[in-house]
Amino acid sequence: MNHVLRPFGALALLLLASVSFAAPASEKPLAVQGRIAIGGEGGWDCLAADAASHRLFLSHGARVVVVDTRTDSIVGEIGPTPGVHAIALAPELGRGWTSNGRDSSVTVFDYATLKPLASIKVPARNPDVIVYDAASGRVFAFNGGSANTTAIDARTNAIVGNVALGGQPEFAVTDGAGRLWVNLEDTSEVVQLDTRKLQVLSTWPLGEGKGPTGLAIDRTHHRLFAACGNQKLVVLDSGSGRIVATLPTGQGVDGCEFDAARGLVFTPNGRDGTLTVIREDGPDKFTVEATVTTEKGARTMALDGKTGRLYLPTADYGTPPEPTADRPHPRPPIVPGSFRVLVVGR
Repeated sequence: MNHVLRPFGALALLLLASVSFAAPASEKPLAVQGRIAIGGEGGWDCLAADAASHRLFLSHGARVVVVDTRTDSIVGEIGPTPGVHAIALAPELGRGWTSNGRDSSVTVFDYATLKPLASIKVPARNPDVIVYDAASGRVFAFNGGSANTTAIDARTNAIVGNVALGGQPEFAVTDGAGRLWVNLEDTSEVVQLDTRKLQVLSTWPLGEGKGPTGLAIDRTHHRLFAACGNQKLVVLDSGSGRIVATLPTGQGVDGCEFDAARGLVFTPNGRDGTLTVIREDGPDKFTVEATVTTEKGARTMALDGKTGRLYLPTADYGTPPEPTADRPHPRPPIVPGSFRVLVVGR
């Protein structure tokens, strides 16, 4: 009897595993469902979503705008945060952090009241992305102007060290177990760090991927997703650095998200005004499922992992100024009051 049941049990497990990667038959296509008007002046960079508190944190000029995603209304601001790039959150500690490129500082704020608690001067230039690592209890500010990262004790605000990276860091992710990965835009590599020892463990090339910006992680299947400036998404094994797959995306990407509950990878393509949707059909099988129309300028995003909604900021642009010797390719100005967030869902 046991000899009959064993192969059946193995087959059942195989079928269940394949079902976990399959798309629901009744799943509706993704589309822009709404727009949240933010207004004001100034540019933007990264944003962060906290599904548990239904809050969205948006970098905007010299402040962070906080939105309640249940009502799509602004509920507060954090500032001043001069030249803010990104936001890291630790609700369990009652704190959050912003990286401020203009004065090379990190702002610590109270998660509940949004009031600034401290300003930490970073011994480097232009802190860009910032992440909190629960395993080490540290915040990592990645300094685009100094090719390194600064580690800060999340409870005491003390700087505990700097780590040279060998290139210009962009986005970073952690596995919650003491490992962190950051992509280097100028060398087209991914660096793996030990967050407790503050040591570089590995540096991996991205193959066909050039100019990586966005980075996301599938912690269950140990996969990294590096969205690159040459319209490539490179999938790597997070343990070995092996390139698993390379897929096409759109132009102007500056972010990447992985929806673990639905097995989907997203890249926002700001130059095209599209969103690339890639389905994970298995640890080594990935396919481009759809290209969703968004709006031009929507190049960064945040995912609400509970609802599956995506939030992409953008704005209207005016006519670019005439080129000069100092600025041969000037950017078009942002139209005041036009800043908004696209809500993408099913």
